[in-house]
Amino acid sequence: MYSIIKTPIGNIKIEECNGEIIRITYSEEAPVKSANKVLQIAEKQLAEYFAGVRREFDLPLNPKGTEFQHKVWNALKEIPYGETRTYKQIAENIGKPTACRAVGMANNKNPIMIVVPCHRVVGSNGSLTGYAFGVDMKEKLLKLEL
Repeated sequence: MYSIIKTPIGNIKIEECNGEIIRITYSEEAPVKSANKVLQIAEKQLAEYFAGVRREFDLPLNPKGTEFQHKVWNALKEIPYGETRTYKQIAENIGKPTACRAVGMANNKNPIMIVVPCHRVVGSNGSLTGYAFGVDMKEKLLKLEL
């Protein structure tokens, strides 16, 4: 099941399976509401995030990925609202200090945007690099958190 919500950065599609969120991604499809409770909770929490009143999410997540990707995604969820980390810092955090590029690839494959905040990862010099939905979208998300 899925729903699509309108947000300040465009439409976002939220997908659910067996009571867990499996994907949150940008969508060009028109908004669609769902009667599914998990999707409604996700919609509400995302609306609160965009309104500036939610800094952390409490959703049942089940993204599909490798063990390494899950380590990276779990590390991303530890980045506080309004802060950033570098790819190197994430690599060090998961015990793979030389795996910066692999961290970047795992970041790029993150299926749950915003809630698993891959937009909070920046280049070693602080530059906004490598976001699956484009650097402009990454910049908008970071500015929302200021």
